[in-house]
Amino acid sequence: MNKPFVFSEECDFEIVSEGIRRKILAYGEELMAVEVHFNKDAIGTIHSHPHTQLTYVLEGEFEFEINGIKQTVKKGDTLYKMSNQVHGCLCTKNGILLDIFTPYREDFIIKND
Repeated sequence: MNKPFVFSEECDFEIVSEGIRRKILAYGEELMAVEVHFNKDAIGTIHSHPHTQLTYVLEGEFEFEINGIKQTVKKGDTLYKMSNQVHGCLCTKNGILLDIFTPYREDFIIKND
């Protein structure tokens, strides 16, 4: 993609699972930004991937688990997930996350093509 400007209103939502939808924002081979919207009680299934990930809580409240450690996070908090760390979450108040991946999530793009 590598566009210098990406406008949110031009990015389509994709349904991830019940109560969770995401939109791919800016990305290039080394970096990707993804906005993920959660309804209350939606579950981000425990998983891992080879990408390093930062998650910034834009809105809401979540119970996150990273490598077996659980913490409640809210607006303004940031999470760091190293490559292959097992993680997932439960949304306890409607919320929005900004996920930053390096390198980009090629699997997200293939699903959208």
